[in-house]
Amino acid sequence: MVKIGVLALQGAFIEHVEKLKSLGVDVITVRKANELAQCDGLIIPGGESTAMGIIAERTGFAEPLREFVHAKPTWGTCAGLILLSDRIQHQKQGGQLVLGGLNVTVNRNYFGAQVDSFENTFNVPQLGDKPVHAVFIRAPVIVESGPDVEVLLKLSDHEIVAVRQKHLLGTAFHPELSSDNRWHEYFVSIVKDHRTETSAD
Repeated sequence: MVKIGVLALQGAFIEHVEKLKSLGVDVITVRKANELAQCDGLIIPGGESTAMGIIAERTGFAEPLREFVHAKPTWGTCAGLILLSDRIQHQKQGGQLVLGGLNVTVNRNYFGAQVDSFENTFNVPQLGDKPVHAVFIRAPVIVESGPDVEVLLKLSDHEIVAVRQKHLLGTAFHPELSSDNRWHEYFVSIVKDHRTETSAD
């Protein structure tokens, strides 16, 4: 069985933990490098990307996180997507932590304030025929993606909200707030496939 960690420095990590438990996954909350080292995959949840970055840097956790992201499956939702992006538009003054890995440009808080949050349903072929429910809360948007990035969902040509690049997954919305488990099942399959491939090497 694979073990998946949920970064628990700040943000909405409990909902991800519960989702993974409901799928029978071995899950651990991650706050330290020794906890991260136990994981086959990692979820970086929604929350405040700047706050997560500050905590990670102050505790010396930023570099272990960066090394993990570039080597093992990682899924960033909302704030997590921002941290995984190589390029960030409209950073707060003084900049913020960039873990990188996804060859995309993301616009922070693209949809503005909390009052601009919304929900909708979309077709995502990778998740099957049934439409997927998505919850956007002060969501970022990917405005540009590289040729090595698979676009899974977009609202328009310049509003990409879900991508995959090899072992990395990024969503601008909050799948953990939906009753649909398919995004989490999809990530678990990425983790399992990656462990199988790397163990074969």
